[in-house]
Amino acid sequence: MSNHHSTSAAEKYSAGEQSSCFQSLSELLSSSSALIFFELRKLCIAMRALFPNVLPNPNSLSRSKFPIRCFGCQIRQNSSSKIWSFSVENNVRSMSASPANAAASTLPSRRSSSSSSLYARPSLLEMKKEKAENRTRAYEFLRKLGIVPDELDGLELPATVEVMKERVDFLHSLGLTIDDINNYPLVLGCSVKKNMIPVLDYLGKLGVRKSTFTDFLRRYPQVLHSSVVIDLMPVVKYLQGMDIKQSDIPSVLERYPELLGFKLEGTMSTSVAYLIGIGLARRKLGEILTRYPEILGLRVGRVIKPFVEYLESLGLPRLAVARLLEKKPHMLGYSLEDQVKPNVAALLQFGVREDSVSSVIAQYPDLLGIELKEKLLYQQSFFESNLLANSEEFGRIIEKMPQAIVLGSKVVLRHIDFLQQCGLSLKQVRKMVIACPQLLALDIDVMRMSFQYFQMEMERDVEDLVEFPAFFTYSVESTVKPRHKMIAKKGLKCSLAWMLACSDYRFEERMKYDSIGVEEMETQPSFGMESLLEPREEEEEEEEDEYEDDDSDEDDEFM
Repeated sequence: MSNHHSTSAAEKYSAGEQSSCFQSLSELLSSSSALIFFELRKLCIAMRALFPNVLPNPNSLSRSKFPIRCFGCQIRQNSSSKIWSFSVENNVRSMSASPANAAASTLPSRRSSSSSSLYARPSLLEMKKEKAENRTRAYEFLRKLGIVPDELDGLELPATVEVMKERVDFLHSLGLTIDDINNYPLVLGCSVKKNMIPVLDYLGKLGVRKSTFTDFLRRYPQVLHSSVVIDLMPVVKYLQGMDIKQSDIPSVLERYPELLGFKLEGTMSTSVAYLIGIGLARRKLGEILTRYPEILGLRVGRVIKPFVEYLESLGLPRLAVARLLEKKPHMLGYSLEDQVKPNVAALLQFGVREDSVSSVIAQYPDLLGIELKEKLLYQQSFFESNLLANSEEFGRIIEKMPQAIVLGSKVVLRHIDFLQQCGLSLKQVRKMVIACPQLLALDIDVMRMSFQYFQMEMERDVEDLVEFPAFFTYSVESTVKPRHKMIAKKGLKCSLAWMLACSDYRFEERMKYDSIGVEEMETQPSFGMESLLEPREEEEEEEEDEYEDDDSDEDDEFM
């Protein structure tokens, strides 16, 4: 009968009344803890009468397995009914305590719960301490390997020694030694997966040989810090824009890996602009940079401009300097103060006249970068000891053929022996060498063929060779033989110089004369600076194109 009465009461209990009951519970929880307990007990008894199958007996309340503490109460969820149940946690002693003491007794419990939460984070002090400990362990590991980690203080290091060991092992696999790492210890700040492998993969795809990676990284280890997209790709595109062929880019980077660290709008652009400004051919720019990419790293104000202006001061026109740089771009790598100026002083010291220095440099620009004084001293002593020239005559030899400075003594003696075998005395040989030192660098087999034709076909006296030793520098088949036949056919008698020391056009004009005038006689051929100032074929084509463009523009204006 009581059960029937409880059931009917539960049915009459509306949803609104249930909400009001729980609202009352919420209000009670916000009041003092002492009153909460007694009012809560009464409420539980009333609710027990309404929901006998849901709420437990208040007299048999026990601790839930996972309590949520709140003002001395336990709240738990019934898994079957999804209804929250409440139980009193504190014992009789705590219940009889004052409200203030009861509230205070729950605070430590709440702090304990928050500190053990899964979402708890270490403090900044703890994190700083952990980092310091990790750094200490990493430094100890590196010191055992022989690496000095002093420069790594401001660098973010791996959290574990294992990761640091992985980096060191990877660098070893690339051929880098402990000394290499000590030369640039910041490389240990590069991640193997995020930095090293992407950079090396990109270089490999460009065509840089893996066999050169070791030397590449020794010269420019900073490349491992680079971003492929942000740092490396723009430089490669810039090089392509400088007319460097795609197939040549790997060799350019292998020769000068530091290029990958330059700013495009900085040194590289200004050096190229300056060289083009002094007359360097645009069409040859790609070829020049391929042979000597270091140009892109030279500063105009500190290196290039002072070098060009110094050569100008010696008598070389600016355009001639540009032509020399097209042929020998590595000249810009010579130190102006430590190499160029001391070598010019050495030339003057060993008998080269001041007004001939520019001609000497134009003929053999490489002499500006060698240990010139020692070579000059040795070569002068050799020529004097073999009675080929005195100190003053040695200066004339250098003016006519600066390459004589680097000729080997065996080569010189071999040519002297050949000329003596042709019936010339040492005195005559000396005169020929001073007049035409190029004799000492010619192929002896070619000289032998020339002498045979001179002796057998031309039937001249060897004294003619003494007067014009440059005869050996002309090709027998293309020059000597055709001209000799034309002179023989006309019945003229002339010197070797008159016959050979002129252009083909000039020789044909001479063949129209009935006699040979004294004014027609020419001296020994010598180097002329004009050869460096003559317009190139491509420049003439460019001028013609510009002229055509101008004409077309004028036509457009009149149309």
